[in-house]
Amino acid sequence: MSPDRNGTRRRPPVAGAVTLSDVARAAGVSLATASRAINGSANRAVGGELRERVLATAERLGYSPNAHAQAMARGQTATLGLIVHDIADPYFSAIAAGVTDAADAADLIVTLANTHHDADRELQYVRTLQNQRARAIILVGARQNDGEANLRLRRALDAYQARGGTVAMVSQAILGVNVLRVDNERAGADLARALHDIGYRRFAVLTGPTENLTAHERSRGFLAAAEELGCPVPDERLVPSPLTRDGGHEAMRELLARRTGADLVFAVTDVMALGALTAAREAGVSVPDDLGLAGFDDIDTLQDVTPALSTVRIPLREMGREVTRLALAPAEDGPLEEHVTGQVVLRASTPPRS
Repeated sequence: MSPDRNGTRRRPPVAGAVTLSDVARAAGVSLATASRAINGSANRAVGGELRERVLATAERLGYSPNAHAQAMARGQTATLGLIVHDIADPYFSAIAAGVTDAADAADLIVTLANTHHDADRELQYVRTLQNQRARAIILVGARQNDGEANLRLRRALDAYQARGGTVAMVSQAILGVNVLRVDNERAGADLARALHDIGYRRFAVLTGPTENLTAHERSRGFLAAAEELGCPVPDERLVPSPLTRDGGHEAMRELLARRTGADLVFAVTDVMALGALTAAREAGVSVPDDLGLAGFDDIDTLQDVTPALSTVRIPLREMGREVTRLALAPAEDGPLEEHVTGQVVLRASTPPRS
């Protein structure tokens, strides 16, 4: 037990129930001083010796500071900024649902921004959220193969973090922030092997935009595995397009017009695969009788598609919750990186071939 300012000896609170008031009493300071010493303050600082006494007392009592209180003390709001490329895409909306789950649990309000795949809009949203003193920023979406745009964004995120904000991304680990990264290349390779195992040999790929790093990773993994299996994919069976339903639709139309003899089409997202499925029907091509079709992501919309679409499942909503945890966890020893592994799911759109 330790004496308070009046000389009264008090028993330390039970571990797990220590409050800031307990720390203030044990350190012999006011509650406001204890708060400023532990959480920081936007306009008033605590002297070095006094601050050390409060921090030592907090450590001795086992007090855990509240991250939300720390953010508010630094002048930040209870806002979490979420920036996505296309909220109409079920991939992004499912992740956003997980983010809001976690934000609710942390008593944070989510501000959503939709970039429409525009790097300049994304950069402006980061600056706006900094000006609004958002507690944290989450970015969801693949990076582009654009060094200048990535450098501008990294500088903006560095400036935001220098003011006390925290950042996490569902993306590639190229911006120096906490990141949740899908093993796209490995999953693409796993899908190619699984399809080869059930008899497919003449693969075609709707590759998405050439500059999109996620689309590139998925295509690269699939193509590398196909070549290892003795089924290299010729250029005529590679069709780029936007990462949208209409992009998949137009890419499939182009592929069918080339009459390449493909027996399996891999679209690098499920949304593209849904557009490709419609294009095949319009052309009188039966999926799966004439042509197998597979996607990537396992979005909820697939539950209503006939035939059921083969894909790579990634836990989208759980990813939203996890990236929020990363966004609220300062990277004290450098950026954190966590990986998500995809799971191949074969359904009616890819029946075994003899």
